[in-house]
Amino acid sequence: MAQATASNCRRSSGPVDLFWSISSEDRHLNQKTLIRLLVFAALFYGGMEWAHYYRIWFVGILLAAVVFGVLDYFEKKRAVEPLREELVHLRHSAEIAERAVMQLRSARTELESWLDSMQEAVVAIDVSGRIEWVNERMRRVSGGSVRIGDALVHTLRDPEVLYCVRIALEKREACERKTQTLAPGRSFDITAAPTPAGGAVLVLHDITQIEQVERTQRDFVANVSHELRTPLTSISGYVETLLDHEPNLSPQAQEFLGIILKNGTRMNRLIEDLLALAHVESEESKLNPTPVAAAQLLGDAADAMSTLLQDFGVTLSFGPISGGLVLADRDAMHQVLTNLIENAVKYGNPQSRYSPSLFLGGDTTPAPPPERARVELSAVETGDMVQFSVRDFGAGIPSEHLDRIFERFYRVDKARSRESGGTGLGLAIAKYIVTMHGGNIHAESELGHGSTFIFTLPLAQ
Repeated sequence: MAQATASNCRRSSGPVDLFWSISSEDRHLNQKTLIRLLVFAALFYGGMEWAHYYRIWFVGILLAAVVFGVLDYFEKKRAVEPLREELVHLRHSAEIAERAVMQLRSARTELESWLDSMQEAVVAIDVSGRIEWVNERMRRVSGGSVRIGDALVHTLRDPEVLYCVRIALEKREACERKTQTLAPGRSFDITAAPTPAGGAVLVLHDITQIEQVERTQRDFVANVSHELRTPLTSISGYVETLLDHEPNLSPQAQEFLGIILKNGTRMNRLIEDLLALAHVESEESKLNPTPVAAAQLLGDAADAMSTLLQDFGVTLSFGPISGGLVLADRDAMHQVLTNLIENAVKYGNPQSRYSPSLFLGGDTTPAPPPERARVELSAVETGDMVQFSVRDFGAGIPSEHLDRIFERFYRVDKARSRESGGTGLGLAIAKYIVTMHGGNIHAESELGHGSTFIFTLPLAQ
């Protein structure tokens, strides 16, 4: 009985259940269809009424069909309109993306053209050490063995190149080296630098022609110096003989001979420095580094310069001195220290202090009466290096000259250099020798308070 009652209830509510059981989209479509039928019936009925009076009953049917078609057209238009707008938007986005891709391709092609036109060989390496890109110059240098996708270690077996690339990839630091084994008869400066993506860029600069020119210059200077040394020695010897053993010389003749001797001596010093520079820069020059006490290097240099210190009235003092041993060629470092001490004696005299306008081309203004000149030597340990210092208390060096004073023939004050007999080569020789020992050299200065020349040497292990 209960089941029959339930069945009757379901039958009594059948149309309602049937309506609500339909999905929301189907109900929406049924509602639309119902509305259309109602509109059609109303228009048909109106049309029949009109036909009753005017005997054209088919007008109602025609009018209903027209309205039904118009409604259907606008409904489809409303449904398609959002889709069409979306398609237009997608097409616009696709056009923008296509233009961006074209611009990237154009920029990449232009960059590759620039890199291919470079005189330097360039290789891009990814984080795994494989070649991502290579320019035309690198292909020529390697004989075509460098190919994109190959591991660099399998294509370039030069140890200096691989060392720099490993430093750039693992330590994320720039590395610079020099190699002469990458290509027969060629020399290259190597530069490897890390990239933000984790890889590295390797650049090889061919310096073969530069080295040939420098070698020619060194040979020319050495040959000319050797040829000039003998006649200049003879001239100086004869002039000294006349001045010492000729009592009948007039004062004017003695003055002229003194000028000849002074300039001859200066020329001899210049030739000696040129020969020394040619020697340390030659391929035949070999260092013989041995463990030696830092204090002994300073003491030997001070003893060798004692006469010059007395002639200029300069006091030599010692600062802190490390008791450690450095790895150095004793003769070469003796030359470095004597050059620096001589430079400090001649240009660090307080009597030579002037206002900064001296170095700027203005008028010179003497300072108040100065104290006695002084030079200080020191050597302190800094990590695995020993830092040597030669300090004077003279006029100082303007900051714009500090980066250039180690160049050949460079002088801060040319007039003072000529007066003191300087050749402009002493600091260049010192820098070259220190660099060959694996150290570095630089100068610090403050106008009116003197200058300090500092160089480092490795500790003996």
